[in-house]
Amino acid sequence: MRPFDELLTDAVAMHRGCLCPGQVLGVRMAMLGCRLLGIEEPTQSKRLIVYVEIDRCMADAIAAVTGCRLGKRTLKHMDYGKCACTFVDLLTGRAFRILAREDAREHVWSYVPFGPDKNTAQREAYKVMRDDELFVVQEVLVNIPDHDRPGRPISRVICAVCGEGVNDRREIRLNGLVLCRACANGSYYQGLERSVHRPDKKDQRIRVDGLGKQEPSAN
Repeated sequence: MRPFDELLTDAVAMHRGCLCPGQVLGVRMAMLGCRLLGIEEPTQSKRLIVYVEIDRCMADAIAAVTGCRLGKRTLKHMDYGKCACTFVDLLTGRAFRILAREDAREHVWSYVPFGPDKNTAQREAYKVMRDDELFVVQEVLVNIPDHDRPGRPISRVICAVCGEGVNDRREIRLNGLVLCRACANGSYYQGLERSVHRPDKKDQRIRVDGLGKQEPSAN
């Protein structure tokens, strides 16, 4: 694997020039995960899938070092709000979950006793602290179903409410209907008036609320 400094430079570039403690932790975490799996150059391999449990600075560093991406289906975001990642080797099936230690901050001043501020001190200390001071490592088992693996979509259905396509078994089947998750459970957006194409009818102007209900508009 390339040297830490080179990987950190790549991570900072991906993060639009921002160098922070989370970036350093992410690079160190990704290097450790790949080393545990015996993957020397992850960006040139199709063996690695990473589950990242937070959507902050660390996630960009993980992507930069590993080459894993959402668009490749090799980077999975699990919205746990934790500074943790699980690295999975598709070739061997082995997986390691690596968690940033909560008490790592307590060791910072032993490494950088005269840091100008806490943020800079953490950033510099995390570069040189031992792995066991930074991370908790656990070997785990991750079952990755076919519809979550890289490759072409294995299924596509149409939601009975909104008429939108749903790939890779993300649909919900409720009371005999095939629904997208937004229509079944409520979505993160609130629908305003828009056109919806229906194969059996002319396009209609409807309102779709966050619970998936729909009513014809007055227009």
